Parts: sequence; C-alpha cells; structure tokens
Amino acid sequence: MNPFSSGTRLRDMIRAVRACKTAAEERAVIRKESAAIRAAINENDQDYRHRNLAKLMFIHMLGYPTHFGQMECLKLIASAGFPEKRIGYLGLMLLLDERQEVLMLVTNSLKQDLNHSNQYIVGLALCALGNICSAEMARDLAPEVERLLQFRDPNIRKKAALCSIRIIKKVPDLAENFINPAASLLREKHHGVLITGVQLCTDLCKISSEALEYFRKKCTEGLVKTLRDMANSPYAPEYDIAGITDPFLQIRLLKLLRILGQGDADASDCMNDILAQVATKTESNKNAGNAILYECVETIMSIEDNGGLRVLAINILGRFLSNRDNNIRYVALNMLMKAMMVDAQAVQRHRATILECVKDSDASIGKRALELLYLLVNENNVKALTKELIEYLEVSDQEFKGDLTAKICSIVERFSPEKIWYIDQMLKVLSEAGNFVKDEVWHALIVVISNASDLHGYAVRALYRAFHSSTEQETLVRVAVWCIGEYGDMLVNNVGMLDIEDPITVTESDAVDAIDVALKHHTSDLTTKVMALIALLKLSSRFPSCSERIKGIIVQNKGSLVLELQQRSIEFNCILQKHQNIRSALVERMPVLDEATFSGRRAGSLPTAVSTSTRAPRNLPNGIAKPAAVPIADLLDLSSDDAPAPSSSGGDFLQDLLGVDLSPATAPSGTSQPPKAGTDVLLDLLSIGTSPPAQSSSSASDILSSSQDKVPLANLNGLASLSSLSANVTSPANAAPMLDLLDGFGPSPQKHEGNGQVYPSLVAYESSSLRMTFNFSKEPGNLQTTLIQATITNLSPNVYNDFLFQAAVPKFLQLHLDPASSNTLPASGNGSITQNLKVTNSQHGKKSLVMRIRIVYKMDNKDVLEEGQINNFPRDL
Repeated sequence: MNPFSSGTRLRDMIRAVRACKTAAEERAVIRKESAAIRAAINENDQDYRHRNLAKLMFIHMLGYPTHFGQMECLKLIASAGFPEKRIGYLGLMLLLDERQEVLMLVTNSLKQDLNHSNQYIVGLALCALGNICSAEMARDLAPEVERLLQFRDPNIRKKAALCSIRIIKKVPDLAENFINPAASLLREKHHGVLITGVQLCTDLCKISSEALEYFRKKCTEGLVKTLRDMANSPYAPEYDIAGITDPFLQIRLLKLLRILGQGDADASDCMNDILAQVATKTESNKNAGNAILYECVETIMSIEDNGGLRVLAINILGRFLSNRDNNIRYVALNMLMKAMMVDAQAVQRHRATILECVKDSDASIGKRALELLYLLVNENNVKALTKELIEYLEVSDQEFKGDLTAKICSIVERFSPEKIWYIDQMLKVLSEAGNFVKDEVWHALIVVISNASDLHGYAVRALYRAFHSSTEQETLVRVAVWCIGEYGDMLVNNVGMLDIEDPITVTESDAVDAIDVALKHHTSDLTTKVMALIALLKLSSRFPSCSERIKGIIVQNKGSLVLELQQRSIEFNCILQKHQNIRSALVERMPVLDEATFSGRRAGSLPTAVSTSTRAPRNLPNGIAKPAAVPIADLLDLSSDDAPAPSSSGGDFLQDLLGVDLSPATAPSGTSQPPKAGTDVLLDLLSIGTSPPAQSSSSASDILSSSQDKVPLANLNGLASLSSLSANVTSPANAAPMLDLLDGFGPSPQKHEGNGQVYPSLVAYESSSLRMTFNFSKEPGNLQTTLIQATITNLSPNVYNDFLFQAAVPKFLQLHLDPASSNTLPASGNGSITQNLKVTNSQHGKKSLVMRIRIVYKMDNKDVLEEGQINNFPRDL
C-alpha cells in the first residue's frame, strides 16, 4: 500500500513524521500526506473520511495549515453514527474557532444533535458548543441548552451548565433565562453537577445584578448549608483529597459566597459562622487545606465588616508566612497587602514575620515583603523598622539593594520625627549603598541640611567622617563635597558642636584635601568633579591661607579633555586672578532652599495657583517661567495638530541650583533655535544655574516661554544680595562676553524698530477685573516675526500684587517674553503694566497666530488665576 494514500493509518503517519531527522524531511512528509488527503476529499472518499480528519488534526497540532479540511468536519458531524460524529466534533473544536464563517453551517446539525435520543451524541454537541459557540449560535441554541439543564443524566446536566456559562458570556442579555435553572442546580447531590451549577451562578452574578439579588435572597442559606455539610462530612473516598472532602467544590462555594456577601450585611451575617468554622477546622498541613483557607480568608476580607473574623483571617495569613512553601508565602503577602486597606492594626502584629520575609533568599518574596513592610511603617515604628532595614542593607544581595535603598529613603523622608535623625539615617544609607541612591534623594538631603541651620556644623562633620570611610559611594561624595564647600569654615572651627558628637580636628588643608581627593578619584563622574570645582572656588574665599593651593588645583583642569571641566577651570581661575573684588559676593553661602518648592518639583508640579495660602510670595520677576499646576497640554488646549506634546519636568531642581545639569539635550532635526551665547555665564560662575545649550522645541521651557533666559526658580531666590547684578542678564541677542559681563555688568537693552506697517490694536483679553490690549509691529525685513506690546489695565478697585503673565503657543510658533514693567498693578485703571512679546511664526501665510494665556496675581494676600485663549489675531501676522 502507498504509505501516503488515504488508507494509511494515523499511527503510520506519526511514525513517518517522527522518523524525520530534519525539518525539511518533516515538511516533505506533511506535504505528501496533505496532498493525499486533498485527493481523497476531491474523490469524496467516505470510507476513510474519519481517518483523514484525524490526520489533519495531527498536522494542525504540528503547526501546518489544514483549512482545506474544514468542510470534512461538517460532513462527519452530519453523519448518523456516533464514531463519525465524535471525530467530526473533535475536528470542529480543534480546526475551527468562533470567527470562522463556515461555523454558521453547523448550527442546524448542533440543534438536531442537542435533541438526539442518544445522550452521548447530546454530550458531544454540548461539548462542542461550549468550546466554539459564537453570539449568533448562542441566541439560536440557548433554548435547547436551557432545557438540557433539567436532563435526567447528571453528565448532560453538567455539560449543559458549562455550555450555559459560555452562552451568557457571549450574550449577557440571555442571563435572565438561566437564573431559575441555575438555582435548581444548587440543590444537586452530585458533586460534578453541583460544582458546575455553582460556577454558573457565580458568572450570572457577575453579569446580571438581577441574578445577584435573586441568589442573595433565595440561595445564600442553601449554599451555607451545603458548605457546612461538606466541612463536617465524614470520610468519602469518592471525593477525598488529602483527607479533605472535595476541596474544589468548597473553593467554588467560598467564591460564590464572597460575591453574595460583598456589599450586603444580611448575607454576610448569614455566612459568618460557617466561615469561622472553615477557618478553624480546615487542616493547614496539606496544600488542599491551604487552598481552602486562602479562599476563606479572601471571602472574609471581602464581605461586610466583622472585626473578629478579620483578625482570624489575618492570623491565618500570618501562619502562611511561616510555611516552607514559597508559593503559599507569596500569596499570603499579596493578601496581607489587600488587608492593609481593611485592618492595618491586625497586620501590624505580624510585622516581625514580614521583616524576616524581606530577608528571604527568594527575590520575589523579598520584594513583595518589602512593599508590605513599607505600608506598615508609621510614626511609632519608623525608628525600629529603619534600623532593621539598614542593618539588612549591609548584607543584602547587590540586585536587591536598589529596591531596598529606595524604600528606606522613602520611609525616612516620609516619617522622619526630627531632622537630625533624618540626616543620620540618610548618611548610613549613603555610606552602605550610595551608588544605588537616586538623584532626587540626595538632592532632598541637601535641601534638608540647608534648612537645618542649627545642624550645619553637625552635618558637615558627619559627612567628613563618612567621606573618608566610603569614598567609593558616589552620592555620598557629592553631598559631602557640597557641604564642605558651603560649611567648610564650620568644619574647621567646630561650630555648632553637639553633645552626642565626638571631637574632631580638621584643618583648612584637610578640608581642601578632601575636595582634591573627590576631584581626582577614579570613580568620580563629571557631576562630582564639577561640584568639587565649585566647592574649591567657595573654599578659596573661606580659607584665604589655602587660596594659592586651591588655585593650583583648579588650574590643573585647564587642559582637561572634558569641555565642562576645562571651561569651569578657566572661568574660576579668571575669578581668582582678576576679580578678587567680587569673589566673596559670588561665592557667599547659599540661601536656604525652599523645601515646599522642592517637594512640588519632585511631585511634578508646584502648588496650585488658586489657593488661600498665606506663605510669603516668591518675588518672581515677571517673565520668568513658573511651573504650571496643570499639564502643559491642558494649558494649551489647542487643536490636536498644533498642540505640542506634553514634556517632562523642566529640569532638576538641585542640579539647576548647583549648575551641574549635564544631561545632553539636542534640538530635533529641522528645528532652528538661536544659540544662547553667554546669557547664563554669570549664573554659571555663581554656581547657581546653567541651562542646557539647546532644548527640544516641544519642551516645557519652549512651550511655556515666560522667559528666554530660563533662569530656574531657585536662582531667583538665591540672588537676593545680587539683584542689581542679575537683573542685567537680559537677552541672548545682546549677552556680553564673559569678561565684559564681569567688568561692566551692563549690556545695553534690546531695541525694536518697526517696518512702518500699521496693525490695529486688539483687546486680547477682558474680564470683570482685567483688560489686556495688544499692539503689533514687525521687524524690518522679517515677516515671520511679530513684536507685541501687551498693556494690562486693572478694572477693579483693588491693587494687584505679584502680578505674573504667562503665555503658551503651539509648536509652529516660537515665543519670547521680556520682563514686565512692574509686578504691581494699580487699582481702577490708574496705571498699567506693559510687557513685550516676540512671536516667530514658522507657518507664516499658512497658519494664524493662536495663544493661550495665564495671569496670576495676589489680591488681599490670596492667589487669583485667570486663563484664556486668543484666536482673533490679524490674519497676516
């Protein structure tokens, strides 16, 4: 016989496939067999149709196409005999799915078989329908399935219940038809029928609120009785698993009771006793018992409040944590995290066990336990838990240190009872795992230190000690360098010595040595080296006797291959040599950093502009970009094709402050942006802020262009003593070279000249309290650029203070705002504020100007916010 004829047995084809040594040989065998099957299909070979379909199913399982044999399934299903129907339905479930259009042809055959006198054929039809039923088939065949729920044979009732689940999921509108038949299944004695009936009721409750209410009223007591009988039943070998009667059915019953009891006090009261019985009587030394206990705990935590039961459930989870099986411990940790939202005090009792789980060798358990422990921390236990976690940090695996460090830092920051404790704990973390600490964490530490004026001496001495023992920890070195630069004189003179400190003797030369070590250490990155140079410049003023040595260290970097170090070295050397008269003012101690502002920047936004806060104003000059309380996209609220994409935070707070924001930023191709020349040279020298050389056109700084200078918020707060100096840093177009800037302090103001063309004035915005008028002009020979003079008048009888005007434009526009003429707006129109805007339209002649504006001011010490959108600009701008 031909080995690939239609008469070949399935086992012979399987042997031929297994004998293949390469994929090519296997493909050849499948190709020949498929050709033989196609030939038999074309010849309508009825004798071997079932054998050919069995081969097709094997070929399908190997991953080869078998669509050409789909119609053979329908032909076999239409046959009269059980063997042919069986192979036909099996092929139907394997080779087709509900998306196949050919499936519609089998609906009539299914209907006939569901009404067949042979219960085995009925079972085949129910099995197939439960696997591949589509919405259309469900609507057509639902009455037959509903009728079969009362069939005499329990196997048919069981299959009909499973098929009903598929039907109500495909067509939820049919759920009401199955409520009464499903309720009758809950009275079954046959466990197979009962478990499918419970599952059908569970799905009905999820789909239909009507079914949920019906089962709550009619079936809750019956379900409780069934569960009680099973919990108290004697040994039944038919259903016994590890000494427990049918744990699968018990788990299904508990899940259904959980749904019925959730949100219903009466149903919850009805099931309290049986839940307590299951929780106390079920053995926990076998996996089946643990599965029931877990479902029981989840049910207890979900139903209406019962304090005693919840304590019992949490104690069960506590026992799970001591189990040797990692899976049981993991699910217990997950469940305890949910229980924290319900009864945190009961979970607190198992804190010691959870802490031991943090130290588990299994990484997934350690991380989950750490997350749970993080939720358990409060003001009462923060010191004890932090101590334990820091001790474990010393011996933990490297891959776990990152997560552990982040949680410890967050705990210390959230629950610190006092600043000295916060500083001590952060120093321990930095000393043990400083390389795993994120930038915003050590930034926050510097902010806290700067605000604790009575701890400046203590902090710098503690950091000096830690620095000499942990020079490999990068973030520790950075914080130490910053503090020595700021408070080096306190370190040398032992200012602010506390009783808990050990005496320490540090000379000026020792302090400079520490900075020199940080600068030259092989592990120091660019940020650390830049901070070290800035610290040396500050110490040159604080330690006059070491000035020459500091100058020599700085000069060593004049030939550095790193441009940032080379530039700073040259600039700082210039200050030391030529500008002794201003050096002390340049490097005076940093002002106290605003903790609230820093916290707002870390969270992604500052406090909302509309508030009743009585905190002192920040004295921001008009035109300086102030982070918005709402996303940039919401501020713009423009059409989708013009609106710029939301961007990330506009720079890191402390790196702006330190002047070491060294992350590269490049403009997208095709976007031309003017260079910023020497705009921020002075601020750079002050070590207060540098701006990246170029910014993406969709960045927050370009969208919310309140100032082209992009002076950070902290810079303005930090220049109180040099306000006259910093006020002269105005426009990038007229920014002076470094030496002229240092010597003269006075670049000439920018002047605009019109091209003679006259544009009508525009009332851009008017409310009951404000009116803003725009006057337009053009630069000579540049039609794309429009100069706008905004005049703002106060229409109310109240004086407005801290006035701030902001504007945002789409991507195709570039906007520059000059500082306003004043930040106080007189009442009743007795004066006005003027502010110049410069808008460049890259789509001039194609798209008109459009602008979103925001005005913030204080009235009677309350912040007021007004917003609007301007769409009525003249078309030729």
